[in-house]
Amino acid sequence: MKIALFAKDWDHEIWALCIRDELPQAEVRGPHNLGNPSEIDYAFVWKPDAGFLQSLTNLKVICSLGAGVDFLLADNALPNVPVVRVIDPDLTTRMSEYVVLQCLLHHRRTLHNLRAQTEKNWVPHDDVAASEVRVSVLGLGILGMDAVRKLRVMGYNVAGWSRSPKAIEGLSTHHGTDGLDAILERTDILVSLLPHTPETDGLLNLDLFRKLASSGPLGGPVVINAGRGKSQVAADIVTAIQTGILTGASLDVFEQEPLPADSPLWSLPNVIITPHNSASSSPRATTSYLARQIRLFEAGKAMESVVDVSRGY
Repeated sequence: MKIALFAKDWDHEIWALCIRDELPQAEVRGPHNLGNPSEIDYAFVWKPDAGFLQSLTNLKVICSLGAGVDFLLADNALPNVPVVRVIDPDLTTRMSEYVVLQCLLHHRRTLHNLRAQTEKNWVPHDDVAASEVRVSVLGLGILGMDAVRKLRVMGYNVAGWSRSPKAIEGLSTHHGTDGLDAILERTDILVSLLPHTPETDGLLNLDLFRKLASSGPLGGPVVINAGRGKSQVAADIVTAIQTGILTGASLDVFEQEPLPADSPLWSLPNVIITPHNSASSSPRATTSYLARQIRLFEAGKAMESVVDVSRGY
C-alpha cells in the first residue's frame, strides 16, 4: 500500500509518522519523494498543488485531512474516485469549543471589558441571561448538532437551519429559503458552519445581515463564521459593522488566507479574527480516523464519510 501525503505548509514528518503508526504496511511518500505516481493507491491531502492528484493515475481514494473539501471540489481535474472527509470526535469537540467561546465573548461583552482594562476604566455593566440570547446555527450536520447541544447546555435559546427538512426533538428547526428568512428574524447571534457550495457562496452578505433581529439584548446582531470563507462577503461585513447593522463578528475563515495585512477586517471594533484554527486537525486523531476508512475500503466495506460531490459535502 502506497500513500501520497501532501499537506501544504504542514509538518509532513509528524503526519507521515502518524500514518505509519496507524497503517504499518503503508509506504508514505511526499511530493518530493513521490517516485512513480502510478504506484500511489491513496492520497492524504490538504490543499495540494494543481495537477498533483491528476498525476496519480491509479488512485483509489482521496482523503481530505480536514472537514473541508471545497479545495478538492474546485479542482476541475479531480480524479473520479471516492473523496473522504474527516468526521472525528476530536475535530467536532474543538469546533464546539470555538462556537461556545465566541458566543460567550460577545454575549458577555468581553472585548468591551478588555478595552476598559487597557484604559484602566472601571465600567460596570449588566449582562442578560443566556436564555435571553437567541442563537441560530446554520448547518445541522455533525458539527452543527454538537454545537447546538453545547450551546443549549449553556442555556442559550437555540434554533437551527438546514438545507433540507430535519426534525430534531426539542429544537426549533427551519429549512430552505423561507425557513432561512424566518430564522434570521429571531436571531441575536448567527453561527455559520455551512460548507461551501454554489448555494452558500456569498450567503453571508448585507441583505442577510439586514434580516437579523436588530432590537435584541446585545444591542444588535452578531455573526460567527467558522464554516467557509467563500460563504461570506468581507466587504459587506465591513459595511455592516461600520453602519451598525452588525454589532460584532467572529471570523475564523476567509476567502483569501492568510488574511491580507491591509484588510479592513483586522481593525474593526468588536470583530474577532482567528487564523482558521477553530477546529485544527490533530495529526493523531485525523490519521486514526482516515486509516479506519482505508481499512474499510480494503476490506470491501463502505467507508463512513464519503463526500457527495454533487452536493459539495
